[in-house]
Amino acid sequence: MSYSKEDILRIAKEENVRFIRLQFTDLLGTIKNVEIPLSQLEKALDNKMMFDGSSIEGYVRIEESDMYLYPDLDTWVIFPWVTEDRVARLICDVYMPDGTPFAGDPRGILKRALKEAEEMGYTAMNVGPEPEFFLFKTDEKGNPTLELNDQGGYFDLAPTDLGENCRREIVLTLEEMGFEIEASHHEVAPGQHEIDFKYADAIKAADQIQTFKLVVKTIARQHGLHATFMPKPLFGVNGSGMHCHQSLFKGDKNAFYDESDELGLSVEARHYMAGILKHARAFAAVTNPTVNSYKRLVPGYEAPCYVAWSSSNRSPMIRIPASRGLSTRVEVRNPDPAANPYLALAVMLKAGLDGIKKELPLVAPIDRNIYVMSEEERVEEGIPSLPADLKEALDELIRSEIITEALGDHALTHFYELKEIEWDMFRTQVHQWERDQYMTLY
Repeated sequence: MSYSKEDILRIAKEENVRFIRLQFTDLLGTIKNVEIPLSQLEKALDNKMMFDGSSIEGYVRIEESDMYLYPDLDTWVIFPWVTEDRVARLICDVYMPDGTPFAGDPRGILKRALKEAEEMGYTAMNVGPEPEFFLFKTDEKGNPTLELNDQGGYFDLAPTDLGENCRREIVLTLEEMGFEIEASHHEVAPGQHEIDFKYADAIKAADQIQTFKLVVKTIARQHGLHATFMPKPLFGVNGSGMHCHQSLFKGDKNAFYDESDELGLSVEARHYMAGILKHARAFAAVTNPTVNSYKRLVPGYEAPCYVAWSSSNRSPMIRIPASRGLSTRVEVRNPDPAANPYLALAVMLKAGLDGIKKELPLVAPIDRNIYVMSEEERVEEGIPSLPADLKEALDELIRSEIITEALGDHALTHFYELKEIEWDMFRTQVHQWERDQYMTLY
């Protein structure tokens, strides 16, 4: 829906809203918010609400900390799970005191990439995300345990799927908040779930991913469960991905569709895919941003670890779903739900646009199961692998002119520093596996 300032003030009063959360996202993808009472809502709607940016990960130094939140009025929603002293939410863009957009705001970074697409004649980037998650039981103190809520498998039903009630309530809550849910089901791994919602333009899709995570965690907690979007919480089972279906539009026309093509793909779609494949190793640090992300990207667990495409095969990084016409789209399968959705969509869009600008040729599809190919066969077919760990991904990121340009100097510098620290902490830590392997051996 589209709201005006007057609409929001009226609805807040009619619905007895007492508090409003002005929400934004830090560089690592964590949702942040400033909660204000109803008496301050008009001030916030006039873009006069200030906060301390020096306390937010990857923002600014303490001597330049004053920043302003500009609410996007169309993101107004009342949280349905709070019945007394009702709470509403507005997602905000971050601005500097001089009225210019903050260069390190992830939402603003995605808007910059979309502006480039607009200058190329594209009116929209549509995105259909598929974030997966696990449900774990909590202990008597409410802390997560490693005990899964069920031992169900793909598409299982109750009583095997004990997360069914929780998942159903998540769906109902999302629908109350304006989501159009297309499907919900148990995923392959025990305790793993997926809820698919209808595609939207890129900004709204990223906003929805953040809202989705908040709702899933909130409702799970009400059921005595802990929901995690960690890419690989358990060894030996599938990890959680966030496949991103994407297409570019010119007005009401899908620029990725060409009925005269054998696969129904336009020349632009093929160039876009070529750009994604060319820059995949460089943007992996953003789409797969944690040490743990690379525990998911290994053969044998349905996660794509090879840079290739196919119209049917699910082992490559890019798949072309069967729908055609307005639904023609590219499914990029390597991102995971730990990614900052604004940054992830920005770097994928930038990579695809580079392919279109340079008219990059698309390599032949790989319709074989890449997981069973030998390394020699993969080399012969020209199939690179995604980075094996976060360090390799960071090295690829810093060498890429296109992807570093997508992030901008401010975000790149802070993101790279934060991730270097994360890698170094992991690298120097002594893990239980090492003690199990070496304590008695040496």
